[in-house]
Amino acid sequence: MNRFREIWLFNWKGDVLSGVTSTLALIPGAIAFSFIAGVSPMVGIYATICLSIALALCGARPAMLTAAAGSMAVLMTPLVKEHGIDYLFAATVLTGIIQLLIGLLRLGRWMDYVPRAVITGFINALAVMILVTQLKYFSGERLPMYAIVIGTLVIIYLWPRVSKPIPSPLVAVIVMTGIMVVAGLQLTTVGDEAPMTAAFPAFHWPDIPFNWHTLGILLPYSLSLALVGYGETLLTQSKIDELLGERTSKDKEMRGQGLGNMAAGLFGGMAGCALVAESIINTKLGGKGRLSNLTAGIVLLLLVVGLGGTVSAIPMAALVGVMLFVSFEIFEWSSLLRVRQIAASETAVMASTALCSVITHNLAIGMLAGIGVHLLLRTMSLKRGVDIDIDIV
Repeated sequence: MNRFREIWLFNWKGDVLSGVTSTLALIPGAIAFSFIAGVSPMVGIYATICLSIALALCGARPAMLTAAAGSMAVLMTPLVKEHGIDYLFAATVLTGIIQLLIGLLRLGRWMDYVPRAVITGFINALAVMILVTQLKYFSGERLPMYAIVIGTLVIIYLWPRVSKPIPSPLVAVIVMTGIMVVAGLQLTTVGDEAPMTAAFPAFHWPDIPFNWHTLGILLPYSLSLALVGYGETLLTQSKIDELLGERTSKDKEMRGQGLGNMAAGLFGGMAGCALVAESIINTKLGGKGRLSNLTAGIVLLLLVVGLGGTVSAIPMAALVGVMLFVSFEIFEWSSLLRVRQIAASETAVMASTALCSVITHNLAIGMLAGIGVHLLLRTMSLKRGVDIDIDIV
């Protein structure tokens, strides 16, 4: 019983409140990434539910949120377009199997050699990409939309002066939704973006032929998805470990990710990975334990099944305000102030990671670019007999 309390209940108030609030940040992402993959928004939502609950039980890094991800969604688009959604479900299961093997073979430790500058560039690029994705919601909108966004941000930043235990983004969304309803404002809502289906995720065995030809179709996609998920998840894990002053097993995390993606594929979801922005915000809102992950998954499930109409009524402007807050909060502003103080090589690695990520809209490519620049600079320095100064995770 004491062990149970140490794992699940040591920070139960902070974990529950942060998990409930983090759900608000997971909803727009799940919807948007489903659109990118070319599937129903419920596929992204079901994936987020399955992954959140599975990683709460099996993952290594408490308080790190795992869900449908844009970096993986872009890889799914041609598969869905050419072969259909059941191939996506099968590829998701195979992705999970590959990640499970990565964990069993103890390959997660390779991430320990990623330069810290790559992680900084990775996070800053994500902040910029989140900001850019929110700009589309302002197109053609009128004053009420801007008012709701500004009102959301004002409440988020002022509410902590009134009450810190209740997360300000949660208060902001509730207040702004109430104002929209009472004032009769005609704004785009979550329901307008994606109709919510009030149904539990159901077990679904992919309806595809199981033969070598099918494996030949699935394997390239699943390998790509597994490797992108590997990189983004373990970079996020390194960052959350740093924030919470802990060190957790990357191999165990990959085993948990594998089981989570297998579950997602078998319950109508798409492959996903850890989300750095949402995970950082979850910890800043007080999340420290597994209960925050579990709360996020269960609350999202309850919202979809029992309160789909309520969620559908939330104005997108309020969620845009929340995502702008997320973008601002996760950007490492100190990295800009330290540019003149750190080595030029570290700046080059950080900048190449961020620029490639933003230009390609793919965090995995940016991460590989940053590592490539680091290796190139190190090789050049060794040839000159000088060791470059770049911190490793």
